[in-house]
Amino acid sequence: MVENLVESIVQLFSGISNIPFGKELTIFFISCLPILELRGGILAASLLHVNPTLAFLICFIGNILPIPFILWFITPIFNRLKKWKKIEPMITKLENKALSKKEQIEKLQFWGLFFFVGIPLPGTGAWTGTLIASMIDMDKKKALVASILGVVLAGIIMMIMSYGILGSILG
Repeated sequence: MVENLVESIVQLFSGISNIPFGKELTIFFISCLPILELRGGILAASLLHVNPTLAFLICFIGNILPIPFILWFITPIFNRLKKWKKIEPMITKLENKALSKKEQIEKLQFWGLFFFVGIPLPGTGAWTGTLIASMIDMDKKKALVASILGVVLAGIIMMIMSYGILGSILG
């Protein structure tokens, strides 16, 4: 599923990939997006034949960029948005979906968040992990470090999967 989504987004950005640094901009934007994050960015980078080291760096920066904003500002933003009757059900649904996964993080705190962000499975990642950390009022500095280290772990795993295994299949 993620592969198809990434391929669709790469096609969407196909016009950009022809300009200087277009491929790099594409993978940066993909890495900033929730759901896809660094995982999608690295997969896109391998499809676009971007140098692996450069791809890792760009995708890492793209994925960690939203983390501080989510940790420090998402709860107050959600609280304000919930005051609007038309938006409140959507915010409540997002909160409930995130909180349904909180046990993994709440129990182990730092290490729980690290592995939640770092192991690339559906429904995990920096966006969801830091949202949960913010909602359970986890120490923000520890959450920031755990999330960043988790992104590094996810990046290493995705590099092996995308450039190693996928690269050998695609040639």
